[in-house]
Amino acid sequence: MDLELDNYFNDYENLEVHELMLRDRPRQQAYKKAIELNANLFKDKIVLDVGCGTGILSAFCAKAGAKLVYAVEASKLAEIALKVMEDNGLTSAVKVFHSKIEDFCLPTSIAKVDIIISEWMGFYLLHEGMLDSVLFARDNFLKPDGLMFPTECTIYVAPCSVPRRFDDWNNVDGVCLKSFSSQLRKQKSNKPEILEISSEQLLHRGAVVHWMNLMDVSRTDLDEIVFEDVLVAEKTGKHQGFCIWFECRFPSEDYEDAIILSTSPSSPITHWKQCVVVLPENACLQIDNNAPISFKMSMTRRLDDIRKYDLEFELLDPYAIEHPVPCNCYMTKCILLKTHLQNMDTH
Repeated sequence: MDLELDNYFNDYENLEVHELMLRDRPRQQAYKKAIELNANLFKDKIVLDVGCGTGILSAFCAKAGAKLVYAVEASKLAEIALKVMEDNGLTSAVKVFHSKIEDFCLPTSIAKVDIIISEWMGFYLLHEGMLDSVLFARDNFLKPDGLMFPTECTIYVAPCSVPRRFDDWNNVDGVCLKSFSSQLRKQKSNKPEILEISSEQLLHRGAVVHWMNLMDVSRTDLDEIVFEDVLVAEKTGKHQGFCIWFECRFPSEDYEDAIILSTSPSSPITHWKQCVVVLPENACLQIDNNAPISFKMSMTRRLDDIRKYDLEFELLDPYAIEHPVPCNCYMTKCILLKTHLQNMDTH
């Protein structure tokens, strides 16, 4: 199923949406392992599950030894979450609240919680996500030394080929359908698409667009994210678009052993798949290995809907902007500078 960035995942009372997420094994297993492998962090602690949905994360926390879990869900799905706790004998440990987190109040006997857990991520991490609500919970309910699950998030971008929007239509059972594919691209050109991109279709391993620590990031930090760079193609191929994905890292006593939920094309597919921005046909190029790909990417929060972002790409002239130093591209100035730096290192 290919998705455009509409309100599909915003319909929280559409049980098909939750079925899709519950059947997402990489997502499910990342949270489960992050909780179970850190059971010592949850033992006898008080946990707040923001946007608990069916309550499965709350159940994981309770089974890991949490003293109390406050499961807060704004939609009517809270009724199902309560029944899930009853079915699993967890009502003494998990308390379900039908409420927006912004309207929620902790019991007077509880000052703050030890851990906040939430599956809040949207398309390319932020679009249609609920991070603002999680940050509200952090600022109002988390102890100063508390933990966020997940705790770090990174957005990546890479130039890519998009054969399902181009080359796949050159020969369909012996019939050329390029005219159809051209109109299809025009129809879809006004918004990014959610597609499954393979690692073989990437022309670069991916660059970090944005990294954040959920312990200190602010809402205003996320109003606009701008990234400008020159990426060097790591293979020959057709540059037909840009692929965006994200990773979330969970707390761990050993940072190197932390569980990471990745939506990378190199990782098992998730329901988020990848976000793809397809280039106009006249901007698509066959590029060589070591070719410089210069661009500017911006993610800007919409004023009329703060949970949504406008995503824009601008192709730049690689001859007109500064390259990173050293740069591995095939442009003469970069080859000369790289050689000069290497010679300096040998003397």
